[in-house]
Amino acid sequence: MHRKHIAAVAAGLLVAALAAPSPAAAGPRFTPGAPGVGDPYYPTYGNGGYDVAHYDLDVRYDPATDQLTGRATIRARATQNLSSLNLDLVGLTVDAVKVDGRAATWSRSADHELTIRPRAGLRDGRLFAVEVRYHGVPETFTLPGTPFEAGFMHTDDGAVIAGQPEVAAAWFPVNDHPRDRASYSFAITVPAGLQVICNGLPLGNTTRGGWTTSRWVQLTPMISYLATATIGEFDVKTTWHDGRPTIIAIDSDLPPGFADDAVGRTDEITDFLETKFGPYPFESNGAIVDDHPPLAFALENQTRSIYASGWFAPGVDSFETVVVAHELAHQWFGDLVAVDRWQDIWLNEGFATYAEWLWLEKLGAATPQEIFDDFYSAPLTAPYWDPPPGDPGIDELFDDSVYTRGGMTLHALRVTVGDAAFWRIVRAWVAKNRFATGSTPEFIALAEKISGKQLDGLFDAWLFQPGKPAHPGGSSVAARKAGGGAAAYVERVMSGKRAPHSPVG
Repeated sequence: MHRKHIAAVAAGLLVAALAAPSPAAAGPRFTPGAPGVGDPYYPTYGNGGYDVAHYDLDVRYDPATDQLTGRATIRARATQNLSSLNLDLVGLTVDAVKVDGRAATWSRSADHELTIRPRAGLRDGRLFAVEVRYHGVPETFTLPGTPFEAGFMHTDDGAVIAGQPEVAAAWFPVNDHPRDRASYSFAITVPAGLQVICNGLPLGNTTRGGWTTSRWVQLTPMISYLATATIGEFDVKTTWHDGRPTIIAIDSDLPPGFADDAVGRTDEITDFLETKFGPYPFESNGAIVDDHPPLAFALENQTRSIYASGWFAPGVDSFETVVVAHELAHQWFGDLVAVDRWQDIWLNEGFATYAEWLWLEKLGAATPQEIFDDFYSAPLTAPYWDPPPGDPGIDELFDDSVYTRGGMTLHALRVTVGDAAFWRIVRAWVAKNRFATGSTPEFIALAEKISGKQLDGLFDAWLFQPGKPAHPGGSSVAARKAGGGAAAYVERVMSGKRAPHSPVG
């Protein structure tokens, strides 16, 4: 080819290249958000591609028919260019979906995925709102590895909403994993004469045409499984402590004084735990005690822990306050600092169990060392030695080992690094991960950094290896059995009368 022709062709190619749209000019590429966060135990729980800021829940529930009608408005920010997004929703029928006020197409999977396709893609960083209208009879779940009811439980006069890891998806569309927390507004409408107890702060009730709407707001961000709108007939008492309300609701079917002696010490126990873990993190406090026989556990619903009536009995028994200390400790460990993976649940339950030991010491019943030694003296046939709590498996998520051996892991750490370093670790863990998540590797790294000790062997033995680890105090005290208050407490644990999520005796 002649040079002039080559030059002419080259010039033409340059002009064409300059005239062609660049990839950026062609517009951004939009892709679907992931249908799960990839948690090893529950890979399809939660969703990717967005971060929820606020849930506005407008729900009407009729206990006579078990019918729930809801409108959920979810305000979120896209974390990628979204062509579609998923929400978790179990069982309920979807009637309509809008994104930013415009009708959107949607589909349901066989299990719990609600896939929403807005009319136009949502750019990374954009704020948007999804409105879902839905209705139906909410499903009741069971706690993993147990026969116990959980989730949306239909009671004789309403409903109690409590459970983990899955509960929220039974009554509203949600990004259902601890990695995505949000604030909440509740407007719950029920037949007049019934009460509604939610998280956070009450904003008042209005009654019209035989129905009462109760409004609440949870200002500090909350993980979805902690949300509740428990409905029924309750005796409700509100007091003020440190500038925040403490709201305690006890099922009206229970005799006067039945649970008051224990949950009535909520503020006292909170004050004590503040001396160990730092300031109480939320805008209100309280408790719900529901007399629903299938409810066999207690749960740390944010600002409003829920207790089965089986934790309590007529008369005053200071041991009943142990479960209150457990659930209140979860306000720091579980609610303020959440698990990054459900495999890490020992970080929730181990700290809450250790709080029981600290509270028993405050009561003068036993020291943490005495309790540890009493547990340690038990043979390997004791239920809390297996499986190792650092990776218990789904069916053992609420096994005794997660609680007891989890608490023993923390005490072994305390003995190994000394009191001063241990409490610096605890406070730093709370400060570093507040309103976020934490994992076992992160906790180990923090403990090593603060203590200046290499702790891989300690944590591996207590969290991941079968059998009985070496006693942190050495062989000379390995077989010591404390007796007294420690023995009484251990006996209750072994009979299933202490640990939340375990059978109530």
